[in-house]
Amino acid sequence: MQLYTPSLTEYKRLKTLEVNIGGLLLGNGHPIRVQTMTTTDTMDTMATVEQSIRCIEAGAELVRITAPSKKEAENLLNIKKEIRARGYQTPLVADIHFTPNAAEIAARIVEKVRVNPGNYVDKKKFEQIDYTDAEYAEEIERIRERFTPLIRICKEYGTAMRIGTNHGSLSDRIMSRYGDTPMGMVESAMEFLRIARDENYHNIVLSMKASNPQVMVQAYRMLIMQMEDEFKACYPLHLGVTEAGDGEDGRIKSAVGIGTLLEDGIGDTIRVSLTEDPELEIPVCRDLVKRYQGAQESSQTSSMVPEIQTNALSYSPLSYKRRSTFSVNNIGDKNVPVVIADLSKLEFITPENLRSVGYTYDPVTDKWTISDMAADYIFTGKAEMDFALPGTLKVITWPGHWALAGDKEKYFPIFDGKGFSEAEEKSNLINFVMIDCFSDDTPINDYTHLDALANDPTVVICLSSTLKNAMQAIRRMFIELQTREINNPVVMITDSQWQSADEHLIHFATETGALLLDGFGDGICFGMTMEAYKNASVVNSSGRNYLNNVSPEQFMNNTAFGILQATRTRISKTEYISCPSCGRTLFDLQETTNKIRSRTHHLKGVKIAIMGCIVNGPGEMADADFGYVGSGPGKITLYKGKEIVKRNVDSDVAVDELINLLKENDAWMEPA
Repeated sequence: MQLYTPSLTEYKRLKTLEVNIGGLLLGNGHPIRVQTMTTTDTMDTMATVEQSIRCIEAGAELVRITAPSKKEAENLLNIKKEIRARGYQTPLVADIHFTPNAAEIAARIVEKVRVNPGNYVDKKKFEQIDYTDAEYAEEIERIRERFTPLIRICKEYGTAMRIGTNHGSLSDRIMSRYGDTPMGMVESAMEFLRIARDENYHNIVLSMKASNPQVMVQAYRMLIMQMEDEFKACYPLHLGVTEAGDGEDGRIKSAVGIGTLLEDGIGDTIRVSLTEDPELEIPVCRDLVKRYQGAQESSQTSSMVPEIQTNALSYSPLSYKRRSTFSVNNIGDKNVPVVIADLSKLEFITPENLRSVGYTYDPVTDKWTISDMAADYIFTGKAEMDFALPGTLKVITWPGHWALAGDKEKYFPIFDGKGFSEAEEKSNLINFVMIDCFSDDTPINDYTHLDALANDPTVVICLSSTLKNAMQAIRRMFIELQTREINNPVVMITDSQWQSADEHLIHFATETGALLLDGFGDGICFGMTMEAYKNASVVNSSGRNYLNNVSPEQFMNNTAFGILQATRTRISKTEYISCPSCGRTLFDLQETTNKIRSRTHHLKGVKIAIMGCIVNGPGEMADADFGYVGSGPGKITLYKGKEIVKRNVDSDVAVDELINLLKENDAWMEPA
C-alpha cells in the first residue's frame, strides 16, 4: 500500500489529476506553479491592477484577489478587463469567504474561485456542540443545496475551484466530530469535494493550510491518503503556511511546511504568505520550486538509498512523536535539540567571534552574557583556544586537536565511522561520530561501523549526505537506526552550496525541517561550502552582503534557532502569526507588526497573532496565545486564544492595551 508519497527515498512527483485554469495547466506532472495575492482594496480598480501587474512581472503565474462581498466580486470584471487590455493573460483567482453570492458572481468573471469550506456556508456560531448522525447528514444536505449552484456555474463557464481548508476556521460540525485536528481539516474539504464529484465536476485544487507547519504537513498527508482510498485518484494540491509572518521567520516557517511536502513530490502550486508586498513573495516561491526543476530526471536522485515499504515504517508520518533516545550529556532523551555552530572557516577564533553565536564578552567585568539563541556547541576543527570559554559552551574538534587539549570536559572529538571504531583514544564523556548516508554504493547491510557505536553511552551520531536527495537519505538512515534499535542521539549536519540568504534559508529549513517534523533529530549543525561561504561575505553595489550584513556564522546560528522554533521543537523567542494583508485589511499590517515586535520581541515562547480584519483573522490565528485583530476602521479587537477580551479598541492605544493584556495574564516580563 502506498502511503502519501511515491517514494520515501528519492524525489518523485505525486501523480495528480490535471486542472485547467484559464489555459494554465496544473497537476499531472506540469511545472509547480507559483502564485500570490494582492493586498489592495479590491474596489480600488487601478491600485489592484497595478499591483497585480507587479506580481505578474515578478513571476506570478496566478494572482488571487479578495472578493468578500458582491460589490468586490462584481468589480473583478473591471480589474480583469484592464489587466487584459494591458496585455497580461495571467489567470485571476477570486478569494471567497462567507458569501456564496459573491462566489457565484466571481465564477462568471475570473478563471478560478477559492472557497473555504469552514465558513462558505457555516456561520460558526458554535451553538450546537453534539451532532447525531441524522443531524450531521442534514447539515451535509444543507451544504449541498447551497454549494451546488456554484459548482454548476463553474462547469458552465470552465472556471476552476480551490477548496481551501484553514486549520483555524473549521465549522462547528467538523469541530464536534473531529476537533481541531488535521483529520478534521481533511474531512472539511472532503465534504465539499464529494458534492463536486457527484456533479461530475473535477476542475478542483485542494489545500490544507495552518500557521503550524506540523499540522499543515500532517493534514496534506492525510488528505492524499483519503483521496487515494476513496477515489483512487488525487486532485492537485496548493501548498501554503498561513500567516507565516515577515522577514527570516516568515521565510523559514514557509520553507519548513512547503519544503517538507515538496521534498516528497507533493504540491502542484505554492504560495508563500508573507507580511510584505505580494511581489516579494514570488522570489521566495521560485527559490523553493527551482530545487526540484529537472530533479526527477537527474541521475543524482540516487537509487543508492535502499527503498523501504511504507507499511513497515518504524514511525508514523501522520502524528508527531519524537524518536526515543538516551541522552549523552545534554543531547537526546528529553533535552531540546542542540545547536552546533560551525566556526571552522574562521582562521582565528576570538571572544568577539562568539558574539555571532550568542555569547558577548565584557572585558571590564570579565563576564559573558549569554542570549536565548546561544549555540550549545561550536565546531572549530582547530586546536584549543587561548581564552577561557563561557561556562555553558563546549567545543567539538578533530581527534588530533582534541587529544592535545588540556580541558577534556570542554573539548570533544568528532570521528568518522571507521575512525571511531579504530581509534585507540576516545572521550569518556562525548564522542561525535559522522556517518555520510548512502553517498556511495555501500549496501545498507554493510554499514558495519554502526555496530561499533550502537548504544555506546558516549556516542552522538552525526548524519549527513552529499546526495541531491539528502533529506530522504538521512530519513532512511533514521529508519535503519530504529530498525536496529540503535538509540543514540543524532545531530543532523547540513551544508549549503547556494548563494543568497533566501536560498540558504530554504535549503536548511527544507532538509532539516522535514526531519524535525517527523520527530527525528536531537540537534542541528549548518555549514556552507567554501565557495558559498566566500560569496556570503561579498558586498554588493548597495553596500550589503548577501546575508544582509551579518556574518555567515551569525546567519546560520539564527537560522538554526528559527527552524527549531518553526518546527516547535525548541522555543527561544516570541512567535508572530501575521497575515499577509489583503483588500480587507483595516490597518497597515507591516507597520503594526513592526511596532508590536519592537515592544514584545523579548517574550520567549509567546505566540502573538496580528490579523488585518475580522473576516478571516480570528479563524486563521487559531494557534496563537494572544490576538490583535482589525474590527473596523481605526478599531482593534484583542483576543486571548480564541476568546474576545476587548472590542473596538482605538488603534492609537491598541498596542498599549495588548501589553496590558499580556501583563494581566502573566505573559509579560520587562525587557532586560
